[in-house]
Amino acid sequence: MAGSRLERIGTIYTRTTGLIKSKALNWEDRPLWYDLYEAFPPKEEPSFDRPIPNIKLKNIFYKEDRIRAIFHRNNKYVGTINLFNNNYKSLTQRFVDIYQKLEENSGDGTTEEQLYKEAIEVLKRDKEIKKDSEDEPVTLSSAFKQAKLDQDKVNINISNIFKD
Repeated sequence: MAGSRLERIGTIYTRTTGLIKSKALNWEDRPLWYDLYEAFPPKEEPSFDRPIPNIKLKNIFYKEDRIRAIFHRNNKYVGTINLFNNNYKSLTQRFVDIYQKLEENSGDGTTEEQLYKEAIEVLKRDKEIKKDSEDEPVTLSSAFKQAKLDQDKVNINISNIFKD
């Protein structure tokens, strides 16, 4: 039985079709993707022995990715991020913004290292100015404390949940 699960025997579609035809799988219990596959079948049947198409892959890196890589290579700990706050910019994103502004304002003679050092200095100054602000990265302990406070605010009575 386990041998029939090999991709060499057939595609997942043909194996599922076989299960439905043999009544081993009820029509109502078919996978969600089954109807989509029937409505929009692939141009070429997926097979294990099909040659890999020779397609040139596009480079999907952005200019900011290089800047982020430099920042994370030199700064291992950047704090946690509160994903509930949509207005929050991460430390990395603030660094990228500062770096790009400095890059626009600087001449052609500045190197990446000089821009990096200047951006770190500006970031440190901003951090000192906003020391008491909520825009700073959330520490794990403060996040747990805030979650506990939020949890205490919500009044859920379990007995009411399971009442008929």
